[in-house]
Amino acid sequence: MTNTTKPTSDAPKPTFDSYEEFWPYYVAMHSRAATRWVHLTGTLTGLAITAYGLARGRKRYALALPLIGYGTAWPAHWFIERNNPATFGHPWWSLRGDRQMISMMLAGRDRELGEIAAKWLAENR
Repeated sequence: MTNTTKPTSDAPKPTFDSYEEFWPYYVAMHSRAATRWVHLTGTLTGLAITAYGLARGRKRYALALPLIGYGTAWPAHWFIERNNPATFGHPWWSLRGDRQMISMMLAGRDRELGEIAAKWLAENR
């Protein structure tokens, strides 16, 4: 990572040289369990509606994934975390981070995510 500036709405976003450097930052932007669970719920709901629509031959239902997924996740950042979504500065790595975070949550590893977030925030405040 080339910049370890504290992530606030008025501070510059940190820059990263790889996804591996970005990952702990991404998790830190989801430091509260409520934010992670809103992400999980929105993503799984969007996936379910998309799968249902595609199975029924209604391609427009594919819009449910980004609309419901991001439509629930972004407000969680503003109202729960009080930060801006990492998607705004790092869209592709954030998408990969969403997948990795949700996979860990589904595997029962939410506590580990909280530990990663706490460590990154302690080192970068």
